[in-house]
Amino acid sequence: MEAYKTIQGVSTARIEEKKSEFISHAAFVDTEEKALDFLNRIRAEHRTANHNVYAYVLRDGARMRYSDDGEPAKTSGLPTLEAIQHAGLVDCIVVTTRYFGGTLLGTGGLVRAYTAAAAAALAAAKQVTVQVCVKGSLCIEYPLYEMANKLIAESGAQLQEAEFSDKVRIPFVMLETGRDALALKLRELCRGKADLTFSDPYFAPF
Repeated sequence: MEAYKTIQGVSTARIEEKKSEFISHAAFVDTEEKALDFLNRIRAEHRTANHNVYAYVLRDGARMRYSDDGEPAKTSGLPTLEAIQHAGLVDCIVVTTRYFGGTLLGTGGLVRAYTAAAAAALAAAKQVTVQVCVKGSLCIEYPLYEMANKLIAESGAQLQEAEFSDKVRIPFVMLETGRDALALKLRELCRGKADLTFSDPYFAPF
């Protein structure tokens, strides 16, 4: 399980080249079904456009697809795919809609325009690093609460709201890589009697 970069939500960018308008949308998608649903939504919003070029890269199965959607071969879909790869992103789709302005751009002009539009949409997106995390839960006696809280925070974990009853329960989220070292410190603090549990590892922005 390795960390990876992706984007959150949807971002949009517009550029104009010789009166042709390029509207680029970037979105988080983690399945082929979601990628195609997003593509179809953009197509429906821009039914009168000349082209709806797309590319996507999925972490699952290392799948990638692109389409020139009627533009000359390798002038639009492939540059869009390369923009995603250059940004180091996965689980991401970019759809660029073109409204023709009446002037031919030539193959070089199309490559530059589609590359610029895709790159602008990706630059406008909120990029996040998704890492292997675990959820932790520690139940302790009140006198140990402040020291335990300090150890958890120093480990780089994200503390969540503590629950106070006969004992204190401290929930937190942290990178899996720091789990064992923190567990050792907490057990030493509690003299081997720490009521400490961790979830199975999972991917999440951190």
